[in-house]
Amino acid sequence: MEELLWVAVVLGLLLRLISLYFGGIACFALKKEVQYPQAKKMRRIAVMTAARNEESVIGGFIESIQKQEYPQELFDVFVIPNNCTDNTEGTAKAYGAQIIHCPFPVKHKGDALHQALMQLQKKGYDAFCIFDSDNIVKSDFLLRINDAFDAGAKVVKGRQLACNAHASWVSGCYNIYFNLFHLFFNKARGACGLSAKLVGTGFAVHKDVLERLGGWNTATIAEDAEFSAQCALLGERVWWVPDAITYDEQPTSFRTSLVQRRRWCSGIMQVAKLEFTSLVKRLFKPNWAFAADFTMFLMGAFAQALSIVPLGLTFLAAVLDGGDGILNFFQVMGAYFVFYYSIMFSMAVFLTYHQEKKVFPKEMRSAIFMFPIFMASWIPLQVLSLFKETSSWKEIRHTGKNKSSLPTS
Repeated sequence: MEELLWVAVVLGLLLRLISLYFGGIACFALKKEVQYPQAKKMRRIAVMTAARNEESVIGGFIESIQKQEYPQELFDVFVIPNNCTDNTEGTAKAYGAQIIHCPFPVKHKGDALHQALMQLQKKGYDAFCIFDSDNIVKSDFLLRINDAFDAGAKVVKGRQLACNAHASWVSGCYNIYFNLFHLFFNKARGACGLSAKLVGTGFAVHKDVLERLGGWNTATIAEDAEFSAQCALLGERVWWVPDAITYDEQPTSFRTSLVQRRRWCSGIMQVAKLEFTSLVKRLFKPNWAFAADFTMFLMGAFAQALSIVPLGLTFLAAVLDGGDGILNFFQVMGAYFVFYYSIMFSMAVFLTYHQEKKVFPKEMRSAIFMFPIFMASWIPLQVLSLFKETSSWKEIRHTGKNKSSLPTS
């Protein structure tokens, strides 16, 4: 029994070291938000979205791009329809977007971006901005990323929020999660000179980076994380641009959320298997900090999955001990749950209060109470992904009907 407890303690301490790393970086979130001076040079930008059965939302996305305050002659909107069974292409054309067809089969988003950029890189654009098709893009987005490019950035990431945060407790939890991630991960890293995390949408890449990489070449279902790894291997920082904001539609059912986040977890582990060795080798070259930080990010996914092992060993030791061992175990776990729930609940209250302009909409109250459960549900998803990888992308339908949390001005 004592041996089991010692193994649990040692493994738990090793996992806590990874947590301490993230906690240490998160302290930089206390610093002032990064700001960039107004750009002196305006760049030519290609705005891109890979669209699969997005007929119901693609029009809203294109309209939000057409309303950009950026000079209209300096950007174009491209839609990449793939594997569609609806009229995504026709709708995109009707709203004024240009269409790029993929000459080869598309298995995932990375394939679509690869084939589209092969065509667009020859057309003289300075940068390429990538969105999901359900996004509503704030009118100054392109201006803000151009400011970052003028300040020296080559890869930039904007802030992502849910447009339907008030639709259900699930979509509300996504919005709280994004705010939490932006505060303690992206803002903190922006403050200490590390890379922000690319999350699928609302980011831009300078042509120089794509030329160095030989185009867009990702093979996993987590193309954003894989591209982040490639940037780290180049020694290229992903700059955080908090004022470049996109709103996208999040799942409103918990079941759909589990499917989506399972794909994210599995994709991160695919990237780890593909790039971990190269990232470790990169630690011994200049600009190693980006590779080191991203390596820790990848390790964090595995650490979260393995966090149940010390718990299981402790429970087994309690069973073998007999007597009051099991009772003591559940008492300790109960106290831990209360502590965990209190921390997550407090964060949800703070982040909602801050974003919702010091009010608590009734639609967000259930999300605040359920947020600790939402966050805890990542652990079984990580465990499942550790033992059973998924490489297929299951379509998540967007309706475009609920934009309850979009700003009114």
